[in-house]
Amino acid sequence: MDYENVPDTSARKRKLCRLVVLSFGLLFILQVILSISLRLALHQATKNETKEEESLRRKLNIFDVNTEQGWVYFRGDFYYISHIKKSWSDSREDCLQRGADLVIISSTEEQNFIRLFRRNTWIGLSDTEEEGTWKWVDGSLLNSSFRYWRTGEPNSLGDEDCGVMAANDEENCWNDANCRDENFWICEKKVEQ
Repeated sequence: MDYENVPDTSARKRKLCRLVVLSFGLLFILQVILSISLRLALHQATKNETKEEESLRRKLNIFDVNTEQGWVYFRGDFYYISHIKKSWSDSREDCLQRGADLVIISSTEEQNFIRLFRRNTWIGLSDTEEEGTWKWVDGSLLNSSFRYWRTGEPNSLGDEDCGVMAANDEENCWNDANCRDENFWICEKKVEQ
């Protein structure tokens, strides 16, 4: 009898079978991991989208409520323009009761927007703490490069310590006035985040 070296095919088949089973097992595990990861990502995206929707709804509600109450929206803030006249301090108190304060003008665009109302209006500027040191109602100093005083102003004639925007076509229309004078006023309120 001649014996030939015949490879054991059953051992090869078992190895091949193990390799196939192992490969399918790894693919199954990868598929499960991928599926879980995708579901978690989808859940997180849905959660974020829901938060964004809630935020937008809240902002829209704030916008609707404020515009119904006579506020005007401009570049991220709401502005209330009074229809009666009061002193500077009474005007400020009215703004505070509305959850706002007298307007702080911080850009040329805002200055030009407020000029559109064409009324003498109190702004949130005064030098009541120290003569000649003009501060906004938030305590910040008036920027020396950003001023819109009329020619010759501020002049502090007659105890003039409060800022008023004159109703005219000139860009430089700020004036200092006696804080007890009565003028219209403009409140400014930041949009809630």
